[in-house]
Amino acid sequence: MKFFIRTLLLLLSLSTFSQEDIAQNFDKKEIYITMRDGVKLFTAIYTPKDISKDNKYPFLMQRTCYSIAPYGEDKFPKSLGPNTFLLNDKYIFIYQDVRGRYMSEGTFTNMTPQAEQKSKTSVDESTDTYDTIDWLIKNIKNNNGKIGQYGTSYPGFYTAVGTLANHPALVASSPQAPISDFFFDDFHHNGAFIMGYFRTFPVFGIQKDKATSEHWYMKDFIAPTSKDGSVFYNELGTIKEASDKYYKDNFFMQEIIEHPNYDSFWQKRNLLPHLKNINHAVMTVGGWYDAEDLAGPLNIYKTIEKTSPKAKNTIVMGPFSHGAWARETGKHYHNDIYFGDSIATFYQKNIEYKFFNHYLKGDSKNAVALPEAYMFDTGKKEWNEFSNWPPKKASKLNFYLSSNGKLDTNKSNKTAYSEYYSDPNNPVPSSVNYSDFNGFTPRNYMSEDQRFALSRPDVITFTTDYLTEDITLAGEIMAKLKIASSSSDADFVVKLIDIYPQDEPQNEDKPNVIYANYHQMVRSEVMPARFRNSFEKPEALTPNQTTEVNLKLQDVLHTFKKGHKIQIQIQSTWYPMIAVNQQKFLENNYLATKEDYTKAFIKIFNDSYIEVDILK
Repeated sequence: MKFFIRTLLLLLSLSTFSQEDIAQNFDKKEIYITMRDGVKLFTAIYTPKDISKDNKYPFLMQRTCYSIAPYGEDKFPKSLGPNTFLLNDKYIFIYQDVRGRYMSEGTFTNMTPQAEQKSKTSVDESTDTYDTIDWLIKNIKNNNGKIGQYGTSYPGFYTAVGTLANHPALVASSPQAPISDFFFDDFHHNGAFIMGYFRTFPVFGIQKDKATSEHWYMKDFIAPTSKDGSVFYNELGTIKEASDKYYKDNFFMQEIIEHPNYDSFWQKRNLLPHLKNINHAVMTVGGWYDAEDLAGPLNIYKTIEKTSPKAKNTIVMGPFSHGAWARETGKHYHNDIYFGDSIATFYQKNIEYKFFNHYLKGDSKNAVALPEAYMFDTGKKEWNEFSNWPPKKASKLNFYLSSNGKLDTNKSNKTAYSEYYSDPNNPVPSSVNYSDFNGFTPRNYMSEDQRFALSRPDVITFTTDYLTEDITLAGEIMAKLKIASSSSDADFVVKLIDIYPQDEPQNEDKPNVIYANYHQMVRSEVMPARFRNSFEKPEALTPNQTTEVNLKLQDVLHTFKKGHKIQIQIQSTWYPMIAVNQQKFLENNYLATKEDYTKAFIKIFNDSYIEVDILK
């Protein structure tokens, strides 16, 4: 009861504005802003009523493909901006439907490719950002000449690509959970298809036929038929069967099927090569448990760090799922794991508010008083500040995958291997949280207890002894596997796990969760063997021949505490999160039939290892 009251008071204190308050304090105007090629983008402008030549305000803008509802100049939202602290502080808030979405004109393109040469008529998302900013600065009276932009998920991509607008008024950008490359974010991981996103395709693969304030794609949504979402996926069949049944006319699904490799179609949609010569403040935000876009924030930050020395470049990574930093829940959990109280509020007040307030209302020429990297240690459950990321003072350490099941820092002198039997018809489940499969995308698996996989004969484990001191992993993780398979193709899934001690106490908030010996997943990733040498030109495995498969897991900041164990689990199926690899090499895996499903014996040799960055 005390926690409930404390949480209620916290949420009430944050909600100082109501829908009525926004209507009383802001004027709303809806307009079309014309882009350089003549296409008009629908834009909502919320201006503080007390704006004047003596009381000027900056802009704070979000461009989105997800609707800027409510529509109508007499209709006001329940909130404005990324957080309540900024709303209380007042800005000119701008919301815009991007090309081809809702009330805007034009044709929608997923991850719009950047125009190779800018001209008066060539357009992309950065030119649309520029044209919008330019119109706002010139036409909205009593602005202070500065604009910031933000967005989460797909709007995070529009924010990231908007950094390339290079408009002099753009002084602050915060891409949050941004997509950087659809072959490695969201719909693929290293080219492996994310089957767990199957229900999302109506949103991204149906063009509207007129300006609309309605969600025109809803008619194609696949409604859950059972609380157990695994039933749907277990009855779905192959990707081809599923696509033919549900998405034969879905342009995005068909594009994915037609482009199984990292060809020019995907390469043109990779934002990272274009992130150059950015000269304003950029704060990229992500969550360590973001199932949708963990790669994007890390890659965008690192790319800008390399290519744009004039950018005031920072990164924030917290213990959040996708976009959860925007929602205060009081006690902060991801799935079963408690990380502390009011973590979203800490981020909003001490990081996000400080960033935008400094650059938009203060001295935008000098850097804000924030660390280069504000990173949350998910093991110690505390924020850490770094002057660079990954930390330069971290050192490399290899954990070898010994054939006796040990995860050892010493390499064995003799050649041996561990072996498992992988059957595509009986895949390893990606989760036992079956209700999570009914959602837009599965999220809880990112920190889920992995004990359910231990009894599977097609999952092999490598485990340290109980740690005698804390070990902090801070930075990048590479799995360097030496494998042999009796089949001509296979996926390799690597999971990094924190095993709790047997005397780990219970949590009164989670009475049905056994924390003793809890196997918390810390990081995971998949690598199709066909892409081991090139994502553009897949290659078959030669059956029973030893070969290398290198797999980059996303970064981590996690302290494995004294008394815990570190475990690596390896498997070749991970369903329904990842589409089943038929384990028979095909030029296009999306066309596989059940007849192509091939069982395989797979060996992991003991000179395979996991390379990590250790912080001492």
